[in-house]
Amino acid sequence: MKKTTKNKHWMVKQEPETYSWDNFVDDGKTDWTGVRNYQARNNLREMHAGDRVLFYHSGKDKAVVGIAEVVKGAYPDPTAADPQWVAIDLKPVKAFPKPVLLPAIRYDKRLSGLPLIRQSQLSVMPLTKDEFDVLVAMGTGKNRKKQGHR
Repeated sequence: MKKTTKNKHWMVKQEPETYSWDNFVDDGKTDWTGVRNYQARNNLREMHAGDRVLFYHSGKDKAVVGIAEVVKGAYPDPTAADPQWVAIDLKPVKAFPKPVLLPAIRYDKRLSGLPLIRQSQLSVMPLTKDEFDVLVAMGTGKNRKKQGHR
C-alpha cells in the first residue's frame, strides 16, 4: 500500500539584494542551494514536491512577498563538497499584492509561535497550515479574522 504524504508548509528567507522575488519570477524556477545551517538543512530534507512555501525578503524591508511551490524534494547540494548538504527546487506561484511586513507579523497573536519570530536567523522553517493561511490572507488582502491586540 502506497503511503500518501500530506503537503507541508514552509518559509524560506532570502536577501532581496542577493536574489529577490522578482529574480525568482524572471527565472521561473530555482534551485535552493547554499544552506549551511544544520536545522535549515534538516527542514530542506523534509520538503517534498507539492509543498507550499512562503518567500520572505530579509534584509532592509523584512516581508513575506509571495508563494512558491517545491517542484523537487531534497537532493545533494551541487554547491557543497560534503554530500550531507541538500538543495530543493522551487517555482514561484503567486506574488502578494501587499507584502506582509515583519511588524504586522509580530503584532498578530495568531503568529506568535512562528519560527520567524522565535528563531530569526533560521533561513528555512516549517509553518503550520494555520500560520501559512493567516500569512496568505494578510498578503492577499483577504484577512477577515480579527488580529492583534484590538
